[in-house]
Amino acid sequence: MEDRDQTPPSSNQDSDTDANISITVKFGGRSIPITPSLDSSIKDVKSLLQPLTNVLPRGQKLIFKGKILDDSMTLRASEVKNGAKVMLMASQGLHQGEGPILKAARAQPIIRGTNRSYNVAKEKAVATVDKTHLERWKITGVVALAERNLEVLITPLLPEEENLIPDEVWTCGPSTRILDISNNSVEYVPPRIGSLTSMQKLFMNANGLSDQSINWEGLSSLKFLTVLSMNQNDLTALPPALGAISSLRQLYVANNKLTSLPMEIGHLTQLEVLKVNSNRMSTLPTHIGDCISLVEVDLSSNLLSELPETLGNMRNLKALYLSNNGLHSLPGTLFTSCIQLSTLDLHNTEITVDVLRQIEGWEGFDERRRSKHQKQLDFRVVGSAEFDESADKK
Repeated sequence: MEDRDQTPPSSNQDSDTDANISITVKFGGRSIPITPSLDSSIKDVKSLLQPLTNVLPRGQKLIFKGKILDDSMTLRASEVKNGAKVMLMASQGLHQGEGPILKAARAQPIIRGTNRSYNVAKEKAVATVDKTHLERWKITGVVALAERNLEVLITPLLPEEENLIPDEVWTCGPSTRILDISNNSVEYVPPRIGSLTSMQKLFMNANGLSDQSINWEGLSSLKFLTVLSMNQNDLTALPPALGAISSLRQLYVANNKLTSLPMEIGHLTQLEVLKVNSNRMSTLPTHIGDCISLVEVDLSSNLLSELPETLGNMRNLKALYLSNNGLHSLPGTLFTSCIQLSTLDLHNTEITVDVLRQIEGWEGFDERRRSKHQKQLDFRVVGSAEFDESADKK
């Protein structure tokens, strides 16, 4: 009975120690709620805010009651309590992905005139291909239809609708080596793309292409395709069928909404140039290391926090662009295995010179870099022999 009466009460201090608090971070017109532990350091809070704001921790300044919070202190020591409001200020350029996530501006309606002459001109641009163009296409093998107001109304659900890519394109058939339909409103690439059996280069930049827009079965049948460019579209993923285009040497998918790459990309063993910058990728498949012919890789402006060790398998790699990512380190074998690497852009990452010096093979890479870019280094870093992670940026 006496023991029962002496049961210790719960300790407010202990519960307080483990408690999370709710605070609001004001940034770019946004109010960002977070629930860190009272004993979280300010540095930990900045890491928590990185994916929510795209601002790298070293580019963040947290201000509470007019004072800049110290990275080494905890929220408790900084007297930040439940319900507190903290202001975030970001240093220019120190961000990952496409830049800081700010409050979206309210879109203003665009009122277009109903000028009949404008509409007639547009209709003519869409529909007409004269015989001179057709003859030139067949002779040169180059079908140039960029910025021609093309629209494709054919969709997988409505196959009976009209395809406004001129029929003459398909009549060129095997004579077509290059097709450029960039900067149009093409939202669907039909299976007939596979009928252009000799095509080597396909440019589909700046259209409205989504994941369901492209008939990949038709594309994968193009056995001579070496260049595929789909920059500035609305793609969020690339399908496994990409790996079937084994002849590819250059792949451009920058400025989309890609969150990852398929592991089948490793089948592209002849790929030399890969540009997937300005997307939303947070990870890379380990199979990317199977792309052993890669010479240039651009992964800048994504959401990457680490890279697979298999990057060291790219023995022919000469240029690697990694700016504006949340990277803290590089693969340990990058400098020792990629012995041709001479251009490395680490601008606006968390990787410092001290980190680089600890990676085996740094001295050899630094010598190659200096040899290639000595004139640029002399111009940009006057009187300094230190590594500048942005000096190699073209």
